[in-house]
Amino acid sequence: MDYESQVILWIEEDKARHQALKIAASLNLNDWCLAAGFVRNLIWDKLHGFESPTPLNDVDFIYFDPNNVSDTFDKEHEAALTDSSEYPWSVKNQARMHIRNNDLPYMSTSDAMSYWVEIETAIGARIEPSGEITLVAPFGLNRLFEFTVTINSKRIKQADFQHRVNSKGWLKTWPKLAVNNNGGSGVKI
Repeated sequence: MDYESQVILWIEEDKARHQALKIAASLNLNDWCLAAGFVRNLIWDKLHGFESPTPLNDVDFIYFDPNNVSDTFDKEHEAALTDSSEYPWSVKNQARMHIRNNDLPYMSTSDAMSYWVEIETAIGARIEPSGEITLVAPFGLNRLFEFTVTINSKRIKQADFQHRVNSKGWLKTWPKLAVNNNGGSGVKI
């Protein structure tokens, strides 16, 4: 089985994640996905042989809408999602995140993810109107299955990367992981 099919199967089998995707899809936002730890942690949990998934400290709901970049819109969606479910939602329109990150404007959700600090974090999933789960992974999936945490070559601030690795506690939670400080890129799916 290829990595993409394997990850989709794991998401389908995880009732909480599958339910969160259905809830997110109900908002009908443009170019959306549930990203970062939502998918990454599940993969690392499976690779480490954990019986049950590690708890999600948040559910990163990202989307791309250049026509409405108000953070008020995000807060309204976040409040509605929080009121209707037990998940700890974090909603962010990627069409404005370039300002916070001092980047050129992003062109899509995938493009915005391609600027995230770690390559392995740049992964998301969504449910299409057909009901099919699809992945958004600007760097592909290989690195996630190589037990690495890799700095994105677009983010050259080593201190930011090291701070995130330390503050997130990834190496304690998933001890088979190794830090790759050399940066890199991968294959987009």
